[in-house]
Amino acid sequence: MQQDMAKWGMASGGVSDLALGIAQVMNATSVDDLRRLTGGASRETWMFNADGEKYVMQQVRPGHPGGLGFEPQVLMHAQLAGVPVPQMVFDGSESTALERPFMIVRAVEGETIARKILRDDEFSGARSVLASQLGAAAARTHMVLADAITGLPGPDQLTMYRNVMDELGEPHPVFEIAFRWLEQNRPPQNRRTLVHGDLRLGNIMVDSSGLTAVLDWELAHVGDPMEDLGWLCVRAWRFGGPRPVAGIGTYDELFEAYEEVSGVRPDLSAVKWWEVLGTLKWGIICIRQAATHLQGIARSHELAAIGRRVCENEYDLIEYLLEALK
Repeated sequence: MQQDMAKWGMASGGVSDLALGIAQVMNATSVDDLRRLTGGASRETWMFNADGEKYVMQQVRPGHPGGLGFEPQVLMHAQLAGVPVPQMVFDGSESTALERPFMIVRAVEGETIARKILRDDEFSGARSVLASQLGAAAARTHMVLADAITGLPGPDQLTMYRNVMDELGEPHPVFEIAFRWLEQNRPPQNRRTLVHGDLRLGNIMVDSSGLTAVLDWELAHVGDPMEDLGWLCVRAWRFGGPRPVAGIGTYDELFEAYEEVSGVRPDLSAVKWWEVLGTLKWGIICIRQAATHLQGIARSHELAAIGRRVCENEYDLIEYLLEALK
């Protein structure tokens, strides 16, 4: 624990005070093994034991406005819809008990690292069922209707990223061609529901039997439910896997499980439209993250390296569009 505290520049009194505060808000007799996990640009993530059970707390970093946004509400609605998510224990989004907004959930066991899920023998059984489980989880997510969470944003994704691209001011002809194709081939939108917004390997937890939890709901919004399915199939999120759904499954596996739960059979052409938009979107995000480094806003080797992935998305878009034109 002393080594962890030194790493994060926190005095032992700070950890003790935080543990005491957590015990008070949870009405727990004891809180121990409190440790901060790595990652998270806008939030701190802590794991701890309270009265012998494991929990995870996310707390907004100092200087980050907006708090937790709608995520605690979204998480609770998703749980009620039957989506496998960490169980909400305490919604501190409006609380000042720990100075900054926070939420506490029960810890879920499993792996999140895509490379391990795709390649390790431990997850061979999980790989055979994961595409179907993700289809079912997405269908349950989309059972939460658009007006269930008051004020949840519902931006038009194509318009939003067109504006982001214009603001970046960089010439990328392949992206411009993709924008034109997307505008000319937009599928009809028959439903508006809760959308996870970042459903992919890396944001799910998996054990040897398959999906244990869908994580990271901070990008949730109202939109076309096919957005989640398209994003799940974007080539970048296959992490080198050979199959279209998260690198491990087929469209049919995904669609059949989705239909079994929801009664709605996804249209392949609509999902592929969202797959193209997802690829374009990720390419633009790569430009923006690299710009954060290049402009000195946040100097980071990781952000700089992400800028090199723009060309990967350009290549993928060319492949997608050539296929669509056949």
